[in-house]
Amino acid sequence: MDEIRNPYGPGAGTPPPALVGREPELRAFAIKLERAKLGRPAKSLLATGLRGVGKTVLLNRFVEIAERSGYRNAFMEASDGGSFVRLLAVHVRTLLFELDRLGALSEHVKRAMRVFKSFTARFGLDGVLSFSIDVAPERGSGDSGDLAADLTALMVALGEAARDRRTAVLLAIDELQYLDGAELSSLIMAIHRTTQLALPIVLVGAGLPQMPALAGEARSYSERLFDFPRIGELRPEDARRAIEEPAALQDVRFTRAALDAIVAVTRGYPYFVQEWAYHVWNHAPASPIGVEVVERVTPLILAHLDASFFRVRYERCTPTQRRYLRAMAELGGGAHRSGEIADVYGAKVTSLAPVRGQLIRQGLIFSPGHGDTAFTVPLFDEFMKRAMPQLDPV
Repeated sequence: MDEIRNPYGPGAGTPPPALVGREPELRAFAIKLERAKLGRPAKSLLATGLRGVGKTVLLNRFVEIAERSGYRNAFMEASDGGSFVRLLAVHVRTLLFELDRLGALSEHVKRAMRVFKSFTARFGLDGVLSFSIDVAPERGSGDSGDLAADLTALMVALGEAARDRRTAVLLAIDELQYLDGAELSSLIMAIHRTTQLALPIVLVGAGLPQMPALAGEARSYSERLFDFPRIGELRPEDARRAIEEPAALQDVRFTRAALDAIVAVTRGYPYFVQEWAYHVWNHAPASPIGVEVVERVTPLILAHLDASFFRVRYERCTPTQRRYLRAMAELGGGAHRSGEIADVYGAKVTSLAPVRGQLIRQGLIFSPGHGDTAFTVPLFDEFMKRAMPQLDPV
């Protein structure tokens, strides 16, 4: 088949040719946006899920919907070890410039700029994020040195400026699990206050499955402030649609057996569906694409994923961490008790607690329940068995 015309696009956050199976989340989000613009109560949204389920794709679609609804948007990606305060300040600066350009002089916008000036000066960002305009700091607002209080003051000022301009603001944050405890707690507190004041600011985020627990630890009222939709694998019928619909636009057809084989080997995880469809298309001689092509290409795809998608995570681990992951894989997919993993590893639970904590911070595993541990990357258990065929005695 023509590789140039290949409609599939596996990648990190790459939009699929057909976004299927996410209609309930998209509709719920659109309702939240319209309610927030009207000053009606609307929970913000933090989508959670494993790697490769399409959280970033969904987050980008949320931004598109917000743009069509007249929102001013800021999309940002948190990073492990990065400064979230600086990242947020960069985007708030842009938002304030946008609000300032929307019309004649607005005291609310100018005040938000002054609060921003105080905030950036207090946190050592004023030299990096200069406004290049003559505004004096708003003394006593955003400059206490307490991140929660100062970020709240900034978000309230931003919300008041947006309301004065008869618009609304969407803050979209990917990889939320990388915020440290103080950053996450302060962000939640700030959004809580803007919600109480019915200001037109909506936060939408995406993160690994531990996000609800992290948010709850940061602020006890998080479950009342946010919805936490779980973004998971596609239903078999939706996974088939994700393959069929783009191909049909080019008069190409997959046999039902081929579709079922792809759904089975990928378990419906969107990233893997795109990988298999992409490579199967490239290796198929003609339409219809049959199951024999899927069977022939699957070992090649696994080798490709082993060398890239899986290997990059594996290489970040120490030998001790790899052994812990291999012990998990020995137990199969799903969640496992810490005691079970320790038994396979050949050590005490208490001695492995630091290793488990390190892997959680690295985003390779998470705790779906107290004392339980699971991989954040689908099919990683099978990769670990290929990478480490045997778990040697300690």
